[in-house]
Amino acid sequence: MTRTASLGRCGVLALTGIIGTLWGATTALAEDANKADIEALKKSLVKYQDYTAAVRDLYLSTVGCVYYSGEKIPGSMDYPKGAMGIHFVNVPSVGQKLDPMKPNVLIYEPTKKGLKLVGVEWLVPLTPDIKAPPKLFGQTFMGPMEGHYPLIPREFVHYDLHAWLEDNPNGMFSPTNPKVKCNKAEFPMLEKPTKMMPGPM
Repeated sequence: MTRTASLGRCGVLALTGIIGTLWGATTALAEDANKADIEALKKSLVKYQDYTAAVRDLYLSTVGCVYYSGEKIPGSMDYPKGAMGIHFVNVPSVGQKLDPMKPNVLIYEPTKKGLKLVGVEWLVPLTPDIKAPPKLFGQTFMGPMEGHYPLIPREFVHYDLHAWLEDNPNGMFSPTNPKVKCNKAEFPMLEKPTKMMPGPM
C-alpha cells in the first residue's frame, strides 16, 4: 500500500470516527432535551393530581376506564396488553396548536385512594391540510385512526400520542401501560383495537 493510500484510509477512518462521535453526542443531547421537556411537563401537571382541578379547567371525564387485551386485528392499531385508564378531555383545546406543556387529555387510574394522574395524551384531528403525522418530544403520533368508540365517536378521525408519568414497561410513549389497572374502576371497558384510517402515515 502506498503512503498516500495509507494516509487516505486513515483519514476516512478518522472522519468516520468523528461522525460517529458527533452523531452519538447529538442523539444524547436530543435525549437530554426530551428528558428536560418531560420533567417540565410533569411539573406543569402537578395541580392536576387533584382531578377536581382538572374539571375546573374543563377537562371532562369520559367515565370508562379503557384497557386492551393485546389482541391484534389486521387494519387496526397495535395496542400492547395494558390500560389507558380514564380519560379527562379538554375539548376546546382539541384542534388548536399543539402545546407540549398542555396536553388535550389527562389520564387517571382508579385506585383505593381515588383517581391518580398517571399519563397524558395529545390529540390531532385529521384535516385536509395535514401532510404528515404530527410530532412532539421527538415522537411521531400514532394514526390516523377512528375515534375510540363508544367513548369517542368513530367519525373523530385523529392522530394521538400518549406520555406516561408513571413507569411503563412498554415504553414512555406507548399507547397502553400494563401497570395501570381498571379493576378498581366503576366502569371498566375492554376495548377492541381502533381501526386505522387512510391519510398521511
